[in-house]
Amino acid sequence: MSDAENWCGGFYELLLELGATDDLRLDRAVRSLWRAAGVRECRVGPDLVEVAPGADALAVDGHLRGTVTLPSGDRVVCGGYAHRYDSTDSVELYLPLGALERIDRRIGGYPFNDRGGVESLAWRAPLDRWLADVAIRVYDEVPFERALIGFEVDEDVESGDDPGRAARLLPTTDGWDYRPATT
Repeated sequence: MSDAENWCGGFYELLLELGATDDLRLDRAVRSLWRAAGVRECRVGPDLVEVAPGADALAVDGHLRGTVTLPSGDRVVCGGYAHRYDSTDSVELYLPLGALERIDRRIGGYPFNDRGGVESLAWRAPLDRWLADVAIRVYDEVPFERALIGFEVDEDVESGDDPGRAARLLPTTDGWDYRPATT
């Protein structure tokens, strides 16, 4: 967690749009997300002090840090944060691209290299599906409006842009509408 190279290159994220601001729901969502993803540890601040995951832990420096085992069996660092935008709460689990690139060379300079489009779906699709499954497990405890999965998708939410580079998961009356990324 203290290796700065792990945290370089931006973040691949699962963003859960929770709905209208609600402190208790936000706290439950953070704890549920950490549990659903199987994140080990929860550390905050420059000294990486161990704390229990939750909204109170986010108040220390805005980010939580831990480690998670991916579907490939590889263990990488991860982080989490929450934000309020236009009276709406969102919570995120993110995987730093620096850490992902260390376990899969195909990631390289994604999304800024020539392999950032459709070719990247080869490694992104299984990761997206796993993150969607994590979101579904969270929903069982803390319902949310939608989930977005991809590179720094929080920027898409704030700008209103959703260009197909993010996978989307929407709860429906019949289950789930999962729309994989297309670019």
